[in-house]
Amino acid sequence: MRFIVSSQSLLRSLQSISGVLNSSNTLPILDDFLFELNDNTLQITASDLETTMRVTIETNMAEESGSIAIPAKILLELLKTYGDTPLTFTIDKNLGIEIAADEAKFKIAGHNADEFPKAPQMDEVATIVLPAELLLTAINKTIFATGSDDLRPAMSGVYCDLSPDSVIFVATDAHKLVRYKRSDFSATESTTFIMPKKPLNQLKNILSADNSEVNVEYNGTNARFSFKNTELVCRLIEGRYPNYEAVIPTDNPNTLIVDRLSLITTLRRASFFANKSTNQIRLTISGQELYIDAEDVDFAHESRQRLSCNFNGEDMEIGFNSRFLVEMLTNLNTENIRLEMSAPNRAGILRPVEGENPAEDILMLVMPVMLNS
Repeated sequence: MRFIVSSQSLLRSLQSISGVLNSSNTLPILDDFLFELNDNTLQITASDLETTMRVTIETNMAEESGSIAIPAKILLELLKTYGDTPLTFTIDKNLGIEIAADEAKFKIAGHNADEFPKAPQMDEVATIVLPAELLLTAINKTIFATGSDDLRPAMSGVYCDLSPDSVIFVATDAHKLVRYKRSDFSATESTTFIMPKKPLNQLKNILSADNSEVNVEYNGTNARFSFKNTELVCRLIEGRYPNYEAVIPTDNPNTLIVDRLSLITTLRRASFFANKSTNQIRLTISGQELYIDAEDVDFAHESRQRLSCNFNGEDMEIGFNSRFLVEMLTNLNTENIRLEMSAPNRAGILRPVEGENPAEDILMLVMPVMLNS
């Protein structure tokens, strides 16, 4: 088995799938990339058993089809030292790999490709085609709100609700919640599943916000994402997702509209003076003025800042975790935001005031914290 390939093309391909690899594996073969050569086409696979990614590239020259597992770490480190150089890979029958570049030769011990785990076969799949831009936006808007509690695995992923009316993506960790809805795309049949965080992060890193399309196939246990020369297959999270609609308050008579960037800056300043374990800040809204207070009693730190705002409703005080608010505000692309509230002990709703896409609906919910008297 022998082939010639561009070092830069190979490096980009390997880096696009290398995020699947774990730093420590129970199976040594999972430290490798699987190389499969068929005519002039080279297919490279990385897997952690739960998620499998595959990328396809064209070689400059190929002789004898075959397959071999190559240790990932040393190959990546070697490729990073080269510019755009043709590399010649020669694999002998004892799984020895010789890599020739310019005047240099390197030897690596390969492993038997048959030991590499096979990607799951997916039967009885449903399919939806989504724009890469939509999927990338949905991931960016929701993934930060996922939980990390091992006792509640369903909340560690993003809930996908596909229906003939819309596509909805939801994430929550019980303190904050994000619902991203698009009514300009839909599925032929209604279905729901929970996508794990790791494969979503992989998609986030390699998807581009362009006009390309992503073919999504899914059944009760797995999902496959195919686009351009890349394929990702992952196991879905089992379990029932919480009834998120039940926690979204519908009657919110108190509405605050404020400049988003000014609020982010003010909250970041306030966080310097807040208790480091609670990150608690106090919003006091009176007339058309918003006061943001923070204090850390242990160190006698405190701050008070004022912002102009547009407020409709009764004057009120409410406490929030400043870190959660900043996280949510940085994931909204809008000049002004609207904070809808009903009472100091009920969740606040964040929405963009002006949206670029009328078919897009973003709702972010943040739970209040009990204020110190």
